[in-house]
Amino acid sequence: MGKAKLAAISPFFPVTNMDETVAFYRDKLGFEVRFRPPDSPWFAILGREGAQIFFKEEGGISPVPNYTRHEHLRWDAFIYVADPDALAVEFSSQGVKFTKPLKDTTDGLRGFELADPNGYIIFFGRPLSEKP
Repeated sequence: MGKAKLAAISPFFPVTNMDETVAFYRDKLGFEVRFRPPDSPWFAILGREGAQIFFKEEGGISPVPNYTRHEHLRWDAFIYVADPDALAVEFSSQGVKFTKPLKDTTDGLRGFELADPNGYIIFFGRPLSEKP
């Protein structure tokens, strides 16, 4: 019997302001609201193609981005994109500011990173060995 196939992984981020978070991912990054129940406005699932993130606003619980725990733990999520150059142009046209610009990294990746309204650092990129 073969192994079951895994399709995707979805990080789960605590946030301080759900409306601001949804607006950023939807309006700036082109994500769609996949689930946001009207009787539970403090929970949402947003996604774009195969990338998906769960968000939860819970009173008194603040986001804890990885870099706040240690400077070498910068990213909270890595989103694979075959053409990070095109995505960087798209995001720039929406006024998105990058925390690290599009470049080839010393880790053998090509991509860029940005911070969301809660301080989570998302890297968008691909291995340098893969050509678009």
